[in-house]
Amino acid sequence: MQHEFWHQRWQQNQIGFHSDEINRHLQQQWSKLRVEPNSRVFVPMCGKSNDMLWLLAQGYQVVGVELSPLAVEAFFSDNGLQPTLRHQGDFVVSEIDGLQIFCGDFFALRPADLGKIDAVYDRASLVALPYEIRIDYVLHMSVLLTAGVRILLVAFDYPQHEMPGPPFSVQTEEVEKLYYSWCDVELLADEDVIEQELHFKERGLSQIREQVYRLIIK
Repeated sequence: MQHEFWHQRWQQNQIGFHSDEINRHLQQQWSKLRVEPNSRVFVPMCGKSNDMLWLLAQGYQVVGVELSPLAVEAFFSDNGLQPTLRHQGDFVVSEIDGLQIFCGDFFALRPADLGKIDAVYDRASLVALPYEIRIDYVLHMSVLLTAGVRILLVAFDYPQHEMPGPPFSVQTEEVEKLYYSWCDVELLADEDVIEQELHFKERGLSQIREQVYRLIIK
């Protein structure tokens, strides 16, 4: 997807992918990663997700990256937070105690920008990208992260021809293909959610499964 696509979505407030609620999979499955308190958790393409506040409340340090300045500004203003701002390379970094959000292109991030990362929460980044860019995304993640890092990945599986993404359908076979060479992959949950997610029905889907994976970098 071109940068302009996401900038327009935020400018026009077309952000159906955002939820004010804390993601239930994060709450139910995060403990299975066994991530120690005070560890640094990376949230790629974080938008204005309140999931970051949940992670912060659990005692983690949180590092997000988000392309849209509007999304970053909304996250802090919606939650009544006043960050400090600084420039780091190609990014503007907004910070409060325990949380940083890098505003800029995920693909411009370097390991030195992030520092040591212990875990990753990916609810809306892999599924936001078309197939060709998903390959680049995973390759770049493998550069940013080191052995032992644990990833909680949420993906969707549905008939791709029934609905244009995003979110895109990313089936188990593709997850394994993208990650198996450098991660141990375990499916933690697999649920049919079409009756709970009626907006997908309205977009023409006959079925959709939500799948949650635990990935551990080898």
